[in-house]
Amino acid sequence: MYQFFSEISNLISRPLINMGLQTMGIPMLSAFILGIVGAAAPCQFTGNLGAITVYGNQSLQRSVAWQGVFFFILGKIAVFSGLGLLIWFVGNEVNETLMLYFPWIRKVVGPTLIIIGLFMLGFFTFSKAISFGIFPEKFKVKGNLGAFLMGASFTLGFCPTMFTLFFVTLMPMATAVPYGAILPVFFAVGTSLPVLLAIFFIWYFELGGKFVKKSGRKLGAVVQKIAGVLLLVLGILDTITYWGY
Repeated sequence: MYQFFSEISNLISRPLINMGLQTMGIPMLSAFILGIVGAAAPCQFTGNLGAITVYGNQSLQRSVAWQGVFFFILGKIAVFSGLGLLIWFVGNEVNETLMLYFPWIRKVVGPTLIIIGLFMLGFFTFSKAISFGIFPEKFKVKGNLGAFLMGASFTLGFCPTMFTLFFVTLMPMATAVPYGAILPVFFAVGTSLPVLLAIFFIWYFELGGKFVKKSGRKLGAVVQKIAGVLLLVLGILDTITYWGY
């Protein structure tokens, strides 16, 4: 399964990698393009699909989930920037230590998607907990925290492709320019491009809240069940892929 995802990633990313290398004279643009390549990496692929499902469902049922997406991306930025600063101050020798932990952290993503999927299917509810982007108004702060933590946790799961893109390609470029500390921010936004595009199209075609407003809550609940099934399937596939890898 991992090999299958890797082949898809290589097919999509090969021309983008060449573009990223050709634009190294413009570090911020190169970092953004490398982030887009990272979005196609096997370890980011299912995470981005999961985020699209969560925030796409919320946008269709309520209003366009720009706030949730913002905190999701903020979580990614926090992780990539933190790792970038760690390398900046500590040095490249930290790479070997980090490489030991990333595969285990990556294994958390699949079970997380399964839990969110089961929650959306109504198998259990959260009374005083993070609600992963689907939350009553009075729990908005916790919902934002949930989006931030989801972005951060999905980002911490590095695979060999992402490790190479970030630590081997991006960070040497970051250490070579005075403003290198901000390059991980552009990289993080690049990895989030599929989520941004999905929500942008929902906003552009004015689909926000359409299923509830025009067809009632019954159809909105159906949309949520479909989203839950998709997340459950993604979580199972992701777990099979990375727990057997």
